[in-house]
Amino acid sequence: MSASETEAGGNRTADSKPPKRGFPVLVLLPLIVFAGLAMLFLFQLTLGGDPQKIPSALINKPAPEFSLGPVEGLTKDNVPVPGFSRDDLMGNVSVVNVFASWCGPCRQEHPLMEELGKMDGVQLIGINYKDKPENARRFLGSLGNPYDLIGADDAGRAAIEWGVYGVPETFVIDDNGMIRYKFIGPLSPSSFTEVFLPELNRVMEEASGPAE
Repeated sequence: MSASETEAGGNRTADSKPPKRGFPVLVLLPLIVFAGLAMLFLFQLTLGGDPQKIPSALINKPAPEFSLGPVEGLTKDNVPVPGFSRDDLMGNVSVVNVFASWCGPCRQEHPLMEELGKMDGVQLIGINYKDKPENARRFLGSLGNPYDLIGADDAGRAAIEWGVYGVPETFVIDDNGMIRYKFIGPLSPSSFTEVFLPELNRVMEEASGPAE
């Protein structure tokens, strides 16, 4: 066989190889969206932007439909702490705090959660985000448990439905189950007094109706 024939045969063999399949971009779409949101949040923080200006599509809309079971083995005053669902948000002004034992800023803001837990007319609820039950129990056992209800969001699905960017985050829900305010990031004594409490008091006043 001549060299030209050998070369031609080689070309035919190369040409007969099946074309390479493109990578399915749609598989990565959820990851791309999440990464985009994370970069937006990081951009706000690193450049000194106010994370409270990050828009939330859920403000003044009903809380999502969900149901979270309790944190396994968690008790308060020797009584099991129940989980919660959207039905538990009806009829009361509620503060919903997303926290985790592995979250350092959650530990820093916890004394403010203790203050909220003592407020009259407010139901304080926790969403325990991607945590191990034993770690959550240890966290609340050492710092105190101010929550009336705590739902275990083991897989993080509820946090996605609530539009959570990261822990901690804190929501104010009116007595009709509407999300009225969202604070992104850890509360500090100044932001608690100057920003969060005025928003909470506004919702409470609107819920109680005009004075007669």
